[in-house]
Amino acid sequence: MANNLADKLQNIFAKLKGKGRLSEADVTAALREVRVALLEADVSYKVAKDFVARIKERAVGEDVMKSLTPGQQVVKIVNEELIALMGPEQAKLKVSSKPPTVVLMVGLQGSGKTTSSAKIALYLKGQGKRPLLAAADIYRPAAIKQLQVLGEKTGIPVFSLGDQVSPVEISKQALAEAQSHGNDYLIIDTAGRLQINEELMNELSDIRAAVNPTEILLVVDAMLGQDAVNVAAAFHEKLTVSGIVLTKLDGDTRGGAALSVKAVTGCPIKFTGIGEKLDGLEPFYPDRMASRILGMGDMLTLIEKAQQNLDQEKMAELENHLAQNRFTFDDFLEQLDQMKKMGDMKDMLAMVPGLGKQLKNVQVDDKQIVTVESMIQSMTKAERNNPAIINASRKRRIALGCGRQVQDINRLLKQYEQMVKLVKQMNAMQGGKGMKAKKGGLRLPF
Repeated sequence: MANNLADKLQNIFAKLKGKGRLSEADVTAALREVRVALLEADVSYKVAKDFVARIKERAVGEDVMKSLTPGQQVVKIVNEELIALMGPEQAKLKVSSKPPTVVLMVGLQGSGKTTSSAKIALYLKGQGKRPLLAAADIYRPAAIKQLQVLGEKTGIPVFSLGDQVSPVEISKQALAEAQSHGNDYLIIDTAGRLQINEELMNELSDIRAAVNPTEILLVVDAMLGQDAVNVAAAFHEKLTVSGIVLTKLDGDTRGGAALSVKAVTGCPIKFTGIGEKLDGLEPFYPDRMASRILGMGDMLTLIEKAQQNLDQEKMAELENHLAQNRFTFDDFLEQLDQMKKMGDMKDMLAMVPGLGKQLKNVQVDDKQIVTVESMIQSMTKAERNNPAIINASRKRRIALGCGRQVQDINRLLKQYEQMVKLVKQMNAMQGGKGMKAKKGGLRLPF
């Protein structure tokens, strides 16, 4: 998300940090570039102007100019102001004092509302909750069927009365259903609409009056840029939106919506959606997003992803192997399997501080993992446990078994040797503790 903006800001601040001392003119020139970068990212003019003014007011102070590292101090101020602009804190879903908590999903046509409804339901289910999805979009062809299919995939019940009953009545009966079945969340998927369509906007107001939702979440397509903010403002004026779900952050977006929407509407971003996969939803943390934009990585999100997706028993077994400097191809295969569970490889590695910029022009193809797996699976158990026995004839047999060339097998063996060296170096540096996290006995799989 906002890769172009991130690259530009990082380049601007790299110049500042490269100077031993800063003058007010240096800061002014840099902030002029920052404002241009924000405007090109489709941040609203007023938001960009006010943002830069706040930074300048703080950055030209005596404490910054006379510090030993003025460039780094300016970056620190920018980071703090980015967090304040988007947050300043994570905005969690509100919980009703009397279950169920009703979440009304609204937004434009094509914003990803139905998918986002299922994603949020799956997210809540992962927290031990019992959500119910309600299909109140009776206008879009196959909308009800789409939600039912998503419900089957996630194992979450879907309430539907077909497309001949009014959305208001569907919502009322869905609430009664959730109350009688002990569901602690009811997520109502409504029809996409234009903010200028008065009749459909009034229908949303009627649904709100009928079910009294705890949350009204507006699903906004980040690829709309500044228009996304205008949409949010229009819906908020009509419905008093309580939060934003920003979708398609993995698309070709300039990132302005994430930086502008909170400042313009006062509505916090509560979730961000990435991709079509149902687990492609993240709670929005302003501090983590600011860190990503400034190229500082996002280790907390990376660790959380690992804790949610990795098999802790298998990782503990692997950790024992690593502690003994014993790393086989079976371990290598297990590492790859664990990495796949965490999502897109390039996105994951970009969360590691210092790696994001290095990976800018690197193509990380997840399909390569499948190729590697096929080569390892063509080996015998003895070969996977002791790759040193793999001679020329064995290489030919392995290559034939997986439909690859001998040079592909040679490349894999070289990668394995490099991995073994890396594992040994890590264990030596960490005193045998590797990359174990402070909580949960977690080892990151790379």
